[in-house]
Amino acid sequence: MPETNETPISPPLVELEINTHDRGFYDGFSREVTIPSKIIVSLIIMWAIFFPVSANETLTVVNSSIVANFSGWYVFLVAALMTTCLLLALIPQAGSLRIGNPGEKPEFGFFSWFAMLFGAGIGIGMLTYSTGEPLAHFQNNPDIIRGTVAAASPEAVRPAYVYTFLHWGLAAWGCYGLVGLAIGYVAYRRNLPLTIRSALAPLFGKTMEGGIGHIVDIVAVVATILGVAVTMGLGVEQFVAGLSRLGLGDWLLDASGKSTPTAIIASLVLLVGASTLSALSGVGKGIKWLSNINLGLSLALLALFAVVGVGLAGLELLGVTIVDYLLSLPRTALTLFPSDGTAIGEALVRWQLDWSVFYWAWWIAFAPFVGMFIARISRGRTVREYVLGVMIVPSLMCFVWMILVGGTAIELELGGQAQGTILAAPISDQLYATLNVLLDPGVAAIVSGLVVILLMTYLITSTDSAILIVNTINGAGETDGQRRRHILFWGFALAVMVGSMLIIGGIDAIRTTMIIGALPFSLVVALMGVAIVKAIAFDIVRKRHGVPTTADACEHWPDEP
Repeated sequence: MPETNETPISPPLVELEINTHDRGFYDGFSREVTIPSKIIVSLIIMWAIFFPVSANETLTVVNSSIVANFSGWYVFLVAALMTTCLLLALIPQAGSLRIGNPGEKPEFGFFSWFAMLFGAGIGIGMLTYSTGEPLAHFQNNPDIIRGTVAAASPEAVRPAYVYTFLHWGLAAWGCYGLVGLAIGYVAYRRNLPLTIRSALAPLFGKTMEGGIGHIVDIVAVVATILGVAVTMGLGVEQFVAGLSRLGLGDWLLDASGKSTPTAIIASLVLLVGASTLSALSGVGKGIKWLSNINLGLSLALLALFAVVGVGLAGLELLGVTIVDYLLSLPRTALTLFPSDGTAIGEALVRWQLDWSVFYWAWWIAFAPFVGMFIARISRGRTVREYVLGVMIVPSLMCFVWMILVGGTAIELELGGQAQGTILAAPISDQLYATLNVLLDPGVAAIVSGLVVILLMTYLITSTDSAILIVNTINGAGETDGQRRRHILFWGFALAVMVGSMLIIGGIDAIRTTMIIGALPFSLVVALMGVAIVKAIAFDIVRKRHGVPTTADACEHWPDEP
């Protein structure tokens, strides 16, 4: 083996010490990360509860400023993350590197791996937006705004799916995939702690042990809580709508069709309580078991829509719209509509802020949670297998969902069977409205009950996964040990945050808070992209010169010539 002074490059950093407390309530945790994170989240909750008007007004003003001034940053950052991820998979030398030691086998089989990917990443969103987004773009999208096609017409279907796929396809999973790869690569090849700051070690080295590293992890924890709060808020509203459809009482919805405070509180007690119990059991038990149930129920629901819904016509539409999406992706991913003062220009800007910029902020806020979780379950896979698995398979699953479920709703509206009832329903109720038009009342009730169960298991899976990931970040990357009291805290905090935001301002209040929280973490994500490219490029050079690239190999590397 060559001596260190004969090689043009040194072995990688394989030690990153993060101070953790060794006794008491914070035993095993970094107090510098955990306590500030809890304080920030608690202050947001108290602000929302005790000063609801001030909170709502301030959040709205700050949100408007952020989306107006940083929309371009979000658009180009997400495009860069997606491109970087795909290139790392396609370059042979990079794609063959393993997230772990050479020859190491994956911890989870493909079915369980994909089930956990899907459940943690977009399961709840699919149930809400599989009808809601295609229907929204069917009525309004950039092509309709420009006058190229008429709203709610057969010609509006294909462009509606181009923009739907833009938001739920490679861009979303590129954000998740890059964050997970940046964390997992250094954690499982170099034995660095499984936490956000470790992903920046290839750039900043030992600096990440101190205050800057603490700030990175705090930002990630807050972004995670806010990102998961949006998903939970959407899920709770649809859960309540489903219970109302099942005839469980007038107390669930108010006169305007929105969830009542009582219904929100009762749902959160049930869902977060179950999530906390599942989180206490860990990834290998509760989360894996629930994820497998989620995927099985999801496939059953999709089979129903394939048989009695849009059917074979949906498969044809799927093929056509995927081609449309891929051909238009370079343009749509990089388009930033300018504010030119015209009615059409302002409408395009507003559409992009309401949809694309919101989604890019949501995916970035969700990325520390989903990325950490994907890293946790992906040890042993090659970079190529990881990227293609994380980006392509879930994207295709999203597309199938959108076509079969959303396509059925559009077909029912175009054919006149729905008579506008699906379009008129709130987004949280559109899936149930589609089932009511599509099926006999008795069958529709049974399937709606299935959707409620599926939604409940998705909510539990996402919430308990988030709680475990937050504790992993606070615990300096440790996934084992005594975490029960902290699991209870984060479960309670999530429930109170979602409940208070829904009650004072609805889902818009949670969305606004999340967009604000995503901004500082977007800078961290950008640096992660640079760091993983540097880490992989340097490891390729190291392999060429016989220098070790993993922590295990570095143990036998001579310290001196």
